[in-house]
Amino acid sequence: MAKAPRRTVFVKFRAHLLGAATALTVIAAGVAGYTPLPAQAQIAVRNQGYVPYTDAPIFYRTRDPLDPVALLQKQLDAGKAKLTYEDDHGYLKSVLRLLDVPAASQTLVFSKTSFQYPHISPDHPRALYYNDDVYVGSVRDGKAIEIISFDPMQGAMFYVLDEPKSDKPVFQRAELDCTTCHIAPGTRGVPGVFLKSVYPTETGTLAPRGTTYITDQKSPLTERWGGWYADGPLSKGSMANAAVIQVAASAAAKQPSPASAITPPQPSPGAPKLDRLGKPYDAAAYLVPDSDPVAHLVLAHQTQMHNLITLTNYQTRIALHALAKEAGSGPTQSDNDAAPSLDSLPEKARQQIVGPAEQLLRYMLFINEAPLGGQDARAVIASSAFAREFAGRGVQDSQRRSLRDFDLHDRIFRYPCSYLIYNPAFDALPEPARGYVYRRLLQVLTGQDTSPDFAALAAPDRKAILSILLETKPNLPAEWQDYARSNQLKLASAPTGVLRSNP
Repeated sequence: MAKAPRRTVFVKFRAHLLGAATALTVIAAGVAGYTPLPAQAQIAVRNQGYVPYTDAPIFYRTRDPLDPVALLQKQLDAGKAKLTYEDDHGYLKSVLRLLDVPAASQTLVFSKTSFQYPHISPDHPRALYYNDDVYVGSVRDGKAIEIISFDPMQGAMFYVLDEPKSDKPVFQRAELDCTTCHIAPGTRGVPGVFLKSVYPTETGTLAPRGTTYITDQKSPLTERWGGWYADGPLSKGSMANAAVIQVAASAAAKQPSPASAITPPQPSPGAPKLDRLGKPYDAAAYLVPDSDPVAHLVLAHQTQMHNLITLTNYQTRIALHALAKEAGSGPTQSDNDAAPSLDSLPEKARQQIVGPAEQLLRYMLFINEAPLGGQDARAVIASSAFAREFAGRGVQDSQRRSLRDFDLHDRIFRYPCSYLIYNPAFDALPEPARGYVYRRLLQVLTGQDTSPDFAALAAPDRKAILSILLETKPNLPAEWQDYARSNQLKLASAPTGVLRSNP
């Protein structure tokens, strides 16, 4: 029987450089314009175009993806799942349901981005939704739903789903132009995701002389959410809900600054001033009426955590592949090949692995996290449907503690260790990188590492994180299990401690 053709198609976008208008690049094809193509034109030969990491050992473009969207497409092809079209939101609700992406994760961005930028403005913001593995972008009256879906070994995979109703809708892989922006310094040089905060104009374009900021968990609130909407007290003092109002120079010289003007973060000479916009968009046109600030906080953490996992994965595979070639043991190295110990590696290869792995460790423990400024945590959580939904997905220990529990007074999480430690991408880290991260994590949590870098991680927090992981994370390394037994601590008994958001 002939092998069935692959359903994954590679969409080649017609590039339109947006220049200053490119304010956010968290969802696929941030600087590409899209024109629907005939089906034959959409199918690209696998070696067409160039994407970094195309060759061994990563094979980014030719390795069969195992990300959630690719797996869903197989279900659609087999008739085991179905996308449902609705007149008001197209395929969006169905996509979110099938990919287990909560509508409560909605954040709204009005800076002009993605290939659908003509439809994006302060009164017509773009909606973003996400879970632990998938990011979904939707524009009202847009041509396509944009998706980034994380493969455990390969990092970010880029897809579009055409919005017009179809008898057989198909997720189309679209990385040829997406990687122009999504393999960049902001993604740490690997296929990934990143957020920007900008000085937007009242039309959503980037204001002249406006500074841009890459946003992660270390970003102060004063530098966050420019070009975004954010509700509640967390947005105060940020750049959210505001734009640079452009007026003629002669008129500006005759008028005082508006009373609504806010001081730009870290102002520099000639920096533009921001004026509050309020909510000029129709909230009823979106799945939920708000742009949740807690969802914003988690999104900023998660994007760079994903990138660091991918970076550590790639650098380890590349280092071991190079050593295998030098040793003459073959042109490629399988992911299943037994990896050498870290100590046995040449110094160059060792540092190539240890460098990103150490960055990953520090980021996952929220080292140098920006303070939230003493928020009323109860009020923030009470007003955030996302906070309640997100925490409810957590794996709890015998004391009902979870790494998804929020603090939201002066930091994001009650127990500062990333919940993505449960993610398939973390579990897929190749040796010896995975062993290094676990060993270092155990050193920090047990107090063996007393370096100043981890001084802000209080002893009670270390103890709580260690206990939670021992009870909820199955298949921990032998040294973790030995530590638990010698200290009479509970251990996860079976590989059931997985997040419900990763079915």
